[in-house]
Amino acid sequence: MDTDVTRPAPTARAASTPRTQPAGHLVVMGVAGSGKTTIAGLLSDRLGLTLAEADEFHPAANIAKMSAGTPLTDADRAPWLAAIRDWLSTQADSGHAAVVTCSALKRDYRDVLRAAHGTVRFVHLDGSAALLADRIQERSGHFMPPALLPSQLADLEPLADDEDGLVVDVAAAPDEIVATVLAWLRQA
Repeated sequence: MDTDVTRPAPTARAASTPRTQPAGHLVVMGVAGSGKTTIAGLLSDRLGLTLAEADEFHPAANIAKMSAGTPLTDADRAPWLAAIRDWLSTQADSGHAAVVTCSALKRDYRDVLRAAHGTVRFVHLDGSAALLADRIQERSGHFMPPALLPSQLADLEPLADDEDGLVVDVAAAPDEIVATVLAWLRQA
């Protein structure tokens, strides 16, 4: 396992508009092909929050493993999740909230992220296996092969009632999904 902690920090994009919602981190979660990058980017822009892609926090060994079609283990994911949590804490300690994409497939993984400083809320982008597979086939330039989708779906633990989160069907248009999330945030 690559434990190189000197790798460059992930690139994060600061949103261009001021924050219009209460401070708090959003983790846009779901399996591959669910639209995490698209929805997180739109939410970042609308809310004026910094955006980070969780894929950029993966050690090189994880990327190599996934590129080879080998699913990650919990041990593989532990340093990755800790790095995301620590980045969220740094944002909160600096007085900022953020939006981050992260599969966050299991409750245990979400518990790690929830331990970040500040409030952490989850937006689970959910869809049918067929729709997700089609989306993965259509994208290019990503290290995650379509063959790993079944293992992600098998690992996925839905948000529990006691978790601060929202489940959204990804069959809807991105603007509709964002409107649903913004309405949910306003209710908080």
